[in-house]
Amino acid sequence: MAAYIIASIEVTDPVAYEEYRQRVPSIIAAFGGRYLARGGTAERLEGATAAHRVVVLEFPNMARLRAFFASADYQPLIGVRQQASRSSLIAVEGL
Repeated sequence: MAAYIIASIEVTDPVAYEEYRQRVPSIIAAFGGRYLARGGTAERLEGATAAHRVVVLEFPNMARLRAFFASADYQPLIGVRQQASRSSLIAVEGL
């Protein structure tokens, strides 16, 4: 069953965030992941959450998603992302 990361990201340091943005796609692909949405126009329809940069990633299953997130290659990039943005990430299984 496919699994997804849904991220809402408010970039606070565009220069530093660019490093993250450039380095992460190959790591995602190495774990079978792919982008479904990556920073296109976002519009809040309901609720209090602001519509910043939204990223949706699809992985083959939750095990591959977790392996990506815990990987030695991705771990240093978490710090880069956290320093360059305010973000919220959730993982969810598909149907």
